[in-house]
Amino acid sequence: MAEKRKITLKDIARDLKLSPSTVSRALNGYPSLSEETIQMVKEYAEKHHYTPNTMAVNFRKNRTSILGMIVPQIVHHFFSTTINGALETAKKHGYSILLAQSYDHLKDEILASQYLLGMGVDGLLISVSNETQEADHLQAFLEEGKPVVQFDKITDFLVGPKLVVDDFEGAYQAVAHLIKQGYRKIAHLSGRMEVKNANARFLGYKKALEDHGLTFNEAWVRPCFDISEQEGYDFTKSLMESPNPPDAIFCITDLVALGSMNYLKSSGYQIPTQVGLMGFSNWMLSDFTTPSLSSVDQFGYTMGSKASEMLIDLLKHQDLGGNELVKLPTELVVRKSSVKG
Repeated sequence: MAEKRKITLKDIARDLKLSPSTVSRALNGYPSLSEETIQMVKEYAEKHHYTPNTMAVNFRKNRTSILGMIVPQIVHHFFSTTINGALETAKKHGYSILLAQSYDHLKDEILASQYLLGMGVDGLLISVSNETQEADHLQAFLEEGKPVVQFDKITDFLVGPKLVVDDFEGAYQAVAHLIKQGYRKIAHLSGRMEVKNANARFLGYKKALEDHGLTFNEAWVRPCFDISEQEGYDFTKSLMESPNPPDAIFCITDLVALGSMNYLKSSGYQIPTQVGLMGFSNWMLSDFTTPSLSSVDQFGYTMGSKASEMLIDLLKHQDLGGNELVKLPTELVVRKSSVKG
């Protein structure tokens, strides 16, 4: 049996011998029409289960009620929480989100942005890749009057609102905690220095050492390229096998810290009595490692929700925004991996 065709606005107009524009105005309750006409059209539409073609309406209004969102990795715990926050906030405001990932590569980020722009999204949420050192692909949104809100990983190559956590302060508090626990030779498994949030965490680490009278040792800083568990393992191995090994390690993310923990445990080091360990991000896994991992909570859900609110507010006011930078606070979460006593 053939599927029954969905009734259209033109069908209602034909059956009631009215113009399509009159039917449209009646369905929207225009006061210029008689109450009798409005009632007749609405009753007919309800009886025949008429639903408006939302995509067509939005096309005529030059909007889709869809936001684009690009993150480096969808399965990454921090980004999965930002996605969740952005989705739930967008839904409350009548928007949906079309999601893409860059795999932390500029080439894939460009392709994703071109796809989303072609799909007609109203605006873009993006955490840029580690390779992003230009922004022509993002400027294309602004040229079409579509606002862009950057969050977490940002670039100054694009003028527009940016939302980050206070990476400097979070790193500073993490390292200050390690120092207060009695650690004096603190290494840092960092990110790439050209990436703004990684650089801020490095500077927070360095400042905490200086403020507490400890000498900064460049040999104890190892930049991670992929920000991976394997890098955490390999760099910890090289540090601990060096002539002057550290007694604590502050890692750029919890995933890197997990690799560091795996090496230390497999090599017989006692955490935290011999080596203290600190991550950053406060993944769910941090509670379930042995020992549990101290970390810095960067509140991914809150960041995603706030970024979504910022973009929707720009759309509401038909504004592309200025170059404001909003910083959200972090919170030190102390667990067993960094407490000697």
